[in-house]
Amino acid sequence: MNPGFAYALAAYAMWGLFPLFFRLLRDVPAAEVLMHRVVWSVAVIALVLAALRRWRWIGAATTSPGVVTRYGASALLIAVNWYVYIWSTQNGHVIDASLGYFITPLFSVLLGRYVLGERPRPMQWLAIGIAAAGVVWLGVQSGHVPWIGLVLAVSFSGYGLAKKTAPLGAIEGLAFETALLFPLAVAGLLWLAHDGHDTLATGDARSSALLVASGPLTAVALLLFAAGARRVSLATLGLLQYVTPTLQLAIGVLVFQEPFGGRALAGYALIWAALALYVAEGLMRSRMVATSAVVQ
Repeated sequence: MNPGFAYALAAYAMWGLFPLFFRLLRDVPAAEVLMHRVVWSVAVIALVLAALRRWRWIGAATTSPGVVTRYGASALLIAVNWYVYIWSTQNGHVIDASLGYFITPLFSVLLGRYVLGERPRPMQWLAIGIAAAGVVWLGVQSGHVPWIGLVLAVSFSGYGLAKKTAPLGAIEGLAFETALLFPLAVAGLLWLAHDGHDTLATGDARSSALLVASGPLTAVALLLFAAGARRVSLATLGLLQYVTPTLQLAIGVLVFQEPFGGRALAGYALIWAALALYVAEGLMRSRMVATSAVVQ
């Protein structure tokens, strides 16, 4: 197996299995879990940077207002994404969370069109339209906007856009954006400790260990993804990304017994049809480009 394929597959599988981990922390408020996730992620990433001796970028990054602003935006987006994802898995909305990651690629196409000026191809527009119909149907049949999926899709596609135009490498960028969140996370944890609600101080050993483990798990998945992304094509990466929401959906239905079927299944069927069209169009386009390059 191509090592890059294995790295990327492992990263997406870890993200897909995260609901099992965060459900174990359902008695800890999502905001507190998020703060611990940031703090312990920073600790692990700092160790990685120390091992690689990659410190030279810090001076230039921290003195450039443009770089600070850009990574401040990406830090805010990933914080929103992490919080909503943790909350949804703790509160029985794993299927709703999976929806967000199913439709994220289509939101990325829209951002590319209206932010970067890219021109989606006709089949991509058709895929977006079909997916939109599926989302509308899910909202109509449930009686409310599927806000969890939409927030996750918007925040993660926006995060991807910010990373696409970011000047730092994958590890350095992750270090910078989590470092920007670090003071807020520490301040929040100190406030909880002052009020006597800090789980590390007042909770059981199991919850404390899980909170500390959230950082290494987050960092390892992101480092595996960074290693895989450098070694495989974007087309392969695009296909592998559906491993995450597929595992999330399976966990929501089979493990947590969340309701799924009937009218909701019809909405998801539209979204899956849109994704199948999107993937098929992308593969056909890649083959045409490859064939053209060989002929030339």
